[in-house]
Amino acid sequence: MQEALRNYITSELMRDSDYPLKDDEPLISGGLIDSFSLVELQLFIENQFGVHIDDTELTADTIDNVEDIVELIVARQ
Repeated sequence: MQEALRNYITSELMRDSDYPLKDDEPLISGGLIDSFSLVELQLFIENQFGVHIDDTELTADTIDNVEDIVELIVARQ
């Protein structure tokens, strides 16, 4: 799950597939992705993992790194 998320984030959202993204690295607050990318990430999560993420959960407080995203997905499965 982490690998799929890292690959999607670096290749599709950051447009730098060689970037060595760490699971605890801040995505939004660290400036790696912007708020517009969150909708794309939401759609990827729904399609790839079959879980729904509410729009209100698309914030730096809830999904600011890969670890946070994985926790949210697991909680929804």
